[in-house]
Amino acid sequence: MNNKSRNSNNAGNWIGVGTAIGVAVFAITNEPTWLAVGVALGAALSWRKPQNKNG
Repeated sequence: MNNKSRNSNNAGNWIGVGTAIGVAVFAITNEPTWLAVGVALGAALSWRKPQNKNG
C-alpha cells in the first residue's frame, strides 16, 4: 500500500526562507532584530491548521 501524504511537511523550508529574508534585511540595516523577525515570518508561513483525517 502506498499511503504517501500529498502535503509534505515543509515547515523547515519556510523557516529557512524566513531566515534568509531576515538575513538579507539584516545585511542592509545592520539590526539583528530582523533575524528574529525572519524566523517568526517563516514559522507563521509554515503553520497550518490540522486537517480532519476522518472522511
